[in-house]
Amino acid sequence: MPLTQGPEVQAGVPADPDALLEMLSLNQKARITTEGPTTDDEEEDVVDLVDDIDDIDNVSASVSVASASQPRTTPSSPLAGGSSKTVPSHLAYTHPHLGTTPTAAAKISRPASPYTLNPPIDYDGLSWPSVGTRERLESTAEETAAKIGRIADAVRVILTEIGEDPTREGLLSTPERYAKAIMFFTKGYEQNIRNVINRAVFEEDHDEMVIVKDIPVFSLCEHHMVPFTGTMSIGYIPNSRVLGLSKLARIAEMFARRLQVQERLTKQVALAVWEILRPQGVAVVMEASHMCMVMRGVQKPGSTTVTSCMLGRFREAQKTREEFFSLLDRR
Repeated sequence: MPLTQGPEVQAGVPADPDALLEMLSLNQKARITTEGPTTDDEEEDVVDLVDDIDDIDNVSASVSVASASQPRTTPSSPLAGGSSKTVPSHLAYTHPHLGTTPTAAAKISRPASPYTLNPPIDYDGLSWPSVGTRERLESTAEETAAKIGRIADAVRVILTEIGEDPTREGLLSTPERYAKAIMFFTKGYEQNIRNVINRAVFEEDHDEMVIVKDIPVFSLCEHHMVPFTGTMSIGYIPNSRVLGLSKLARIAEMFARRLQVQERLTKQVALAVWEILRPQGVAVVMEASHMCMVMRGVQKPGSTTVTSCMLGRFREAQKTREEFFSLLDRR
């Protein structure tokens, strides 16, 4: 049932306190009902709410009802420059799966996730930083050497516990080698997205698909810390801006060089490209083989995992998705 239409408030005329209270009541109801993730049980209520909010727009008042009639503006790209002390751009972030108004936001079709509701690029350029990201990024040479030493000591304990002798010739330098190797395998934690892109965003009058196929990807499974490897294909439809082609591969590598799961890695790359370019659509498909499934567990060599993330027109238009997948299949 539609919300009751509020009383008219004219500029310059003292407002009736009861009328303002009624408007605030509508405001609070709209805010509480539209915010937060939705579940399957709430789906029917959400549909009713959308109709109610449409009715709110008919209220002839100079007082805004929540933000139902105030569309959120899309923030500029975080790569546009500015000091790291400025207000975080993600405060105005609009999720790419949704529209630019709370009315469209209420139509979200699946539960919220911190990886989809938060911006993929932090205001200072770091991408989804973990607890130790900034400490590692800002470490001095002495602090980095000490970190490698602690990792090497832990590896010696592991070698001892599995029944090896870390003092024998073949293993004598293995702890230090592994410590340096794991720091390289996870170097994505200390990479800054601004440095990765390096101002390689260009104005270009092009609105057809751009696809970089079969980018090699190497990462570590966060559940067992063993490798998973494969290829990633990234496509987007420009909206007056294009990205240097090599930067798509660098973005994929930056997110891959961390402890990952394939599903999250695919989504992070897609959302990062969306945040950088604000294109008409982004599509990412990854196919990989996981050593945690091949070397242990079910031990099924040859099995692969395919994940995808579609944003914008790729998500909304079936023909656009079909064109993307048909271009991926061409050899």
